[in-house]
Amino acid sequence: MSTYDKDQRLADWRQRALDFEQEIGKAVIGLDRAIRQILIGIFARGHILLEGDVGVGKTTLLRAVARGLGGAYERIEGTIDLMPADLVYHTYINEQGRPQVDPGPILKHGELLSVFFFNEVNRARPQVHSLLLRVMAERSVTAFNREYHFPYLQIFADRNRVEREETFEIPSAARDRFLMELHIAAPGDPVLQRELMFNPRFHDVDRLIETVRPGVMPYREIADIAPVIQNHIRASEALQQYALDLWAATRRPADFGLRLDGVDMNQLILAGASPRGVSMMMRAARVNAWLEGRGHMIPEDVQGVFRETIAHRVFLTPVYELRREAIVGALMEGLLRQVAAP
Repeated sequence: MSTYDKDQRLADWRQRALDFEQEIGKAVIGLDRAIRQILIGIFARGHILLEGDVGVGKTTLLRAVARGLGGAYERIEGTIDLMPADLVYHTYINEQGRPQVDPGPILKHGELLSVFFFNEVNRARPQVHSLLLRVMAERSVTAFNREYHFPYLQIFADRNRVEREETFEIPSAARDRFLMELHIAAPGDPVLQRELMFNPRFHDVDRLIETVRPGVMPYREIADIAPVIQNHIRASEALQQYALDLWAATRRPADFGLRLDGVDMNQLILAGASPRGVSMMMRAARVNAWLEGRGHMIPEDVQGVFRETIAHRVFLTPVYELRREAIVGALMEGLLRQVAAP
């Protein structure tokens, strides 16, 4: 492929991506940043962990994403009695009164599955997390004496942060497998709040999803264009050093002059971001640069994905982990402020 053809292909896909972003915005309002981050995650080929209160539009958002991609959508609810096999198959008594085994939510659509939503993943047991991690890492699973592959699959998981009874906190190794953790919140703009409350179009979710044009961004082709984006976007030596400094700062924030009220900075960090984490950060930053129409990265591309890709990968010592929500946001903002950008 010539340079001109590659540039034209990337330009055509960028327009598709922006059209997709606009279509999703028809179904959900007040979530522009979340939509952009999900778009970045799709082209960075990473899975996404969602966090937010009940009823803020997470399911509607993901159903709209699945429709815009054009593939099949499946959802499962995390419960304390859920077993790994429940993701793969389910048994029941059929009309003839005989036991029957059918494919479960992961296998039901085969390669057509483009979006799988695991709601309240921390209600499921660690055994279920293990199976989910394999599907995330390998996009495959073994069942019925054969291997099933899901080359186009995007996994989203929601973590219940309100109720703590009968929950199993996702371990650090599992959280590190997610490209991003996104916080989904109700819009703070009174105009948007009024729209959600009083505009009848937002009261019928099924009809709302139908307003999204199906297959705007063909899910089968994304795996091919994603590496082209990564190879096309350049990073200068100065930008690379900036990213390395940010990585070092997640492990030793005090070395960069960061201070937080009521926190012993030398005792704060148990583990900083992993090599996989910063690699994912750079993948996301390249996609951000491409969506902004550039062939090279600038500091704003890294900054634009830093919190979503890194915050859930920084682990605090137990005494501070109890105050995680209050500390991590200030930590991320402080690191971006203290680490000098080129």
